[in-house]
This record gives sequence, structure tokens and C-alpha cells, in this order.
Amino acid sequence: MTEIRWGLIWPLLALQALLAVIGLISLAKAEQTRGPKWLWGIILIFGNLLGSVAYFTVGRKES
Repeated sequence: MTEIRWGLIWPLLALQALLAVIGLISLAKAEQTRGPKWLWGIILIFGNLLGSVAYFTVGRKES
């Protein structure tokens, strides 16, 4: 059985959590998004790292 190398995993988990929190704050403050806000919330919460990247590249609508 191999041991998990947490030194490599913790930074990725921290980055994922940080981007999700920042994305949810941005989503709450946004007046309009490309698509329904509830859907972007689900994508941010369950989409892991790619969900956050998708929201910041596609979901935000510049006002």
C-alpha cells in the first residue's frame, strides 16, 4: 500500500477552496451572469477547480 503524499495535495486543496470561496463571493455580488446564478453556484461548489476556472472565464458578465 502506498502512502499519500499530503505535501503535494494540500496546496491543490487550498487553491480549490480559495477559488470556490472567491467565486461564490463574486457570484453573490454580480448583478448579471451568463446563465442562471443558481447554476453557477452549483458549478462552483461541485465543479472543483475546473468549475471555478469556468466561472471566471465564461460565467462572469462584464457590466
